[in-house]
Amino acid sequence: VQLQASGGGLVQAGGSLKISCAASRRTFSNNGMGWFRQAPGKGREFVAATSWNAGSTIYTDSVKGRFTISRDNAKSMVYLQMNSLKPEDTAVYYCAAARRAYGSRSLDDYQYWGQGTQVTVSS
Repeated sequence: VQLQASGGGLVQAGGSLKISCAASRRTFSNNGMGWFRQAPGKGREFVAATSWNAGSTIYTDSVKGRFTISRDNAKSMVYLQMNSLKPEDTAVYYCAAARRAYGSRSLDDYQYWGQGTQVTVSS
């Protein structure tokens, strides 16, 4: 599975942005999917994940109520809608395909990674 993240950009604090992740083949519908982010000088951290059928989603506490992960298996796409953005959300965002049907908070549970898309939130 190859993953391609896109849709990043520069947005003012309080604004919204939707980033996307395209998978290379339809078998991705069997995998949980996740979004992670990495700010300059920091490690990669979990943001959100969804199960294979979007029946289960999890979020890191700092984005709950502001971010929404979704997926369209027919299009082999995963999305992250980000609202009420804050400067501390600035990072490179990566999508990843889990080894199993459910996503998790652990990087080790993900087998495939996209190249990342930059999100910059100005104050």
